Amino acid sequence: MSADRELDAAGVGDPRLRAAYRRCRELNAVHGRTYYLATRLLSPRQRPAVHALYGFARWADDIVDEVGDGRAPGQRAAELARVDDALTAGLAAGDSEDPVVAAVVDTARRYDIPHRHFHDFMTSMRMDLTVTDYPDDAALARYVHGSAAVIGLQVLPVLGTCVPRAEAEPAAAALGVAFQLTNFLRDVGEDLDRGRVYLPADELAAFGVDRALLAWSRRTGRTDPRIRRALAHQVARTRAVYRDAWPGVAMLAPRSRPCVDTAYRLYGRILDLIEEADYDILSRRVVVSARGRLAVALPAFARAALAG
Repeated sequence: MSADRELDAAGVGDPRLRAAYRRCRELNAVHGRTYYLATRLLSPRQRPAVHALYGFARWADDIVDEVGDGRAPGQRAAELARVDDALTAGLAAGDSEDPVVAAVVDTARRYDIPHRHFHDFMTSMRMDLTVTDYPDDAALARYVHGSAAVIGLQVLPVLGTCVPRAEAEPAAAALGVAFQLTNFLRDVGEDLDRGRVYLPADELAAFGVDRALLAWSRRTGRTDPRIRRALAHQVARTRAVYRDAWPGVAMLAPRSRPCVDTAYRLYGRILDLIEEADYDILSRRVVVSARGRLAVALPAFARAALAG
């Protein structure tokens, strides 16, 4: 379905806002293959809002993550501050001159998304400018709350629920965390290249692993039994978060369940691939193949059609 038909279904008529939502849709399609595929399972009315939330998050995340593009840390901090200022002003005014901010502000208004979820997200993005290690799970959890849990809480009003929203919020937050922890494991090598380790240092140390050993594995393409055991532990912990999140799928509006179930299965498949690679993931990135994504998504399209 075209972007115009989705925007018509969502009741977005203003030409400037329509252009803003189209920009967010493009960001989602280019940068979030798994996420974008899952959004095709939502109703056309829901998709522009999800694209806006993703587009804004991707914009801020790229500022702090694209470290090889020649921008100095001070320049990144200044750019992120401008985004934060535009967001704060836009949420207060109900509009923005920036197209991505305009779309996310409109989405927040339409779905009554608490503004604190956006501010918490920006707090974690600022952490990425200076924090490169996390000593324990409590420290990592503070970062993950803003970078992932609040994403689940932002999207939940768009998805809708068949129970009071507050009842579904813990599971929605847990699913956001599960996706983020999965990304940390999949991207551990790339994050090392950016100078970051998103795994609790004390839990790595319990297996005899530190940043130097991870860097050695990344540099040489070789692995180590200590790294395998440490990563196996992190995979098991992440699966436990998925289990906490699973009951939330049944709390969603029926039309949204196939989408979230598909994302749940596709991201969970990444953990399977890490295990199948015997945790040799420091020098390569495991990905779900296009065939694998379709094998999960095609049955879900049928379920979405039946859900109306």
